[in-house]
Amino acid sequence: MKSLFLRISLIFILVLLIVGCSYVFITAITAQRYFQETTQRLNATVAEYMIEEVNPFENGEVNEAALGTIMHSMMAVNPGIEVYLLDPTGEILSYVVLDQLVKLKRVDLAPVKTFIETKGDGFVMGDDPRNPGEQSVFSATAVYEEKQLLGYVYIILASEKYETISSGVLGSYWMQLTFNSILITLVVALLIGLVLIAWLTRHLRTIVKTVERFKDGDLTARVPDYKTNSEFSVLGETFNHMADRILDNIEELKKVDSLRRELIANVSHDLRNPLAIINGYIETLQMKGESISAEEKESYLKIIGNSTDKLTKLVADLFDLSKLESGQMHVKKENLNVQELLHDSSLKYELLARSKNIVIETNISSTLPLVKADLYLLDRVIQNLLDNAVKYTPQDGEISIEANSVAGGVEVKIKNSGGGIPQADLESIFDRYYMIDKEREGVEGSGLGLAIVKRILEVHGSEIHIESDSDTYTEFIFQLPVEA
Repeated sequence: MKSLFLRISLIFILVLLIVGCSYVFITAITAQRYFQETTQRLNATVAEYMIEEVNPFENGEVNEAALGTIMHSMMAVNPGIEVYLLDPTGEILSYVVLDQLVKLKRVDLAPVKTFIETKGDGFVMGDDPRNPGEQSVFSATAVYEEKQLLGYVYIILASEKYETISSGVLGSYWMQLTFNSILITLVVALLIGLVLIAWLTRHLRTIVKTVERFKDGDLTARVPDYKTNSEFSVLGETFNHMADRILDNIEELKKVDSLRRELIANVSHDLRNPLAIINGYIETLQMKGESISAEEKESYLKIIGNSTDKLTKLVADLFDLSKLESGQMHVKKENLNVQELLHDSSLKYELLARSKNIVIETNISSTLPLVKADLYLLDRVIQNLLDNAVKYTPQDGEISIEANSVAGGVEVKIKNSGGGIPQADLESIFDRYYMIDKEREGVEGSGLGLAIVKRILEVHGSEIHIESDSDTYTEFIFQLPVEA
């Protein structure tokens, strides 16, 4: 019962049985009505013929002798009829039946009058005096004497005996019809239906097998393209897209895991070096004690301080990136003057750039509108980009800071000269833990700076882009929205 084909087949068989039984039932009722209407029309004038042969009334009274004679003659020819003589109100005055079992005393005259008015052309059912609540086909006519209505002759054309014989014959007929024609029809329909169901569900079986292969580890399993607009085709395409997405996610997880391992190695190295330096100089200070000169002591403490600053910055970067990626970074946006922030940041890096003989040029418009941003986070973006530019700009290089108004915001560009970034690394440069030329002299860090920049700008509804010819320059570009 787990098979969809089996369940559909069983439902189809059940529907066929219901339809077949309904067909037999409806056809039996229709055939019975056909036989009844045929009998009534064929014998519609029997009542009129009877009163032409004999008058059932004599001087206003029932002529029992004449009525009995003609009735017995008619019943000898057709034993299936029953004859009743009614008064003008429908009360039964006399009758001629085989076993004298008459249970009704009165007959409803409405069907009788309808039959007389239509002269038997319409199909009318009347009361069956021997079976209260049942109706039967009949023939009827009014009896007049000197234009006075004396009553009605009411002849049941399908007596109880007739109904018994008819039911038996009809049952036998339908048994033969069922086994000879309906049964054959149902069997043929069933076979055709099962073949069609199997054909219509063939794609579904293929999809199920493909899904099972994928579940068992065959990640390359794909549903064939049926090139139709059916539900199975849509299901197959959906599964293929889902499988492709899962593979992409797996590759992404592998890449992230690889970068995570690299981060752990980098962070371990970056943490180990400052800690080793701090520990070494502290031990030196303790060992030398009072014998160390003031100049040496000052130099050692400065080295310890620089190493501590490196550790603090590394831990802060990891903490901030974690909060940005988890959405827990508190952002307080306010109206800011970008040009002041850019000028202040360029002055902070002026001394560091001068040590490498790097020139920092600014081209900042004085009419920039106020932007809506978090002061601390935006300052972090600019400092990370300038810190990155100073690290990767060679001796006697240049760094340019440019800011201009654009539609809907302010565009900021930070460009530095140097070897540039390989084209293969451009798409990965903003990934967390990613770092280029870590072994280059003078380049330190954990590869988190640009990842933090990207996340901060995403929080502000902006994106950062990078341009590089891989030989002479690298340029970072981002936009900030203005206050509406």
